[in-house]
Amino acid sequence: MQPGEQRDEVEMLSLMLLIRRFEERASQQYQAQKIGGFCHLYIGQEAVVTGAIAAVRDDDYVITAYRDHAHALARDTSADACMAELFGKETGCSRGLGGSMHFFNRKNHMYGGHAIVGAHVPLAVGMAFATKYLGEDGSRSASSVTARSIKELSTKL
Repeated sequence: MQPGEQRDEVEMLSLMLLIRRFEERASQQYQAQKIGGFCHLYIGQEAVVTGAIAAVRDDDYVITAYRDHAHALARDTSADACMAELFGKETGCSRGLGGSMHFFNRKNHMYGGHAIVGAHVPLAVGMAFATKYLGEDGSRSASSVTARSIKELSTKL
């Protein structure tokens, strides 16, 4: 998707259709028992994630709960990588280890999918606090922010 300022209605509609078709295919494969574990779909909520992602910058962090397929797609994770993740393949966005509830894409600042209800909230607060505390903005990796934050916070407290 284009940067937030340049997204138009046609592009947003295309994303919503991609998400819907992806979720329909995931549902078919899950019902055929080709996807193991759970499969939490986002059907009917496509406009929510499309609008939310359109409102953030490309270098903003995105973190969500267990219905995360649409968020990954909206953050430009390829449909192939997302589907491969559902099938447990190495080419998946979490190398086939995350399944339906743990889609990650560090390059696009998509930090999950967390299966425990509400577990993403303290993680998001920690990421926001670390970014603000360190005076950082722009592109950064969560692991480096977290590691540096813990070191710097422990020396300043």
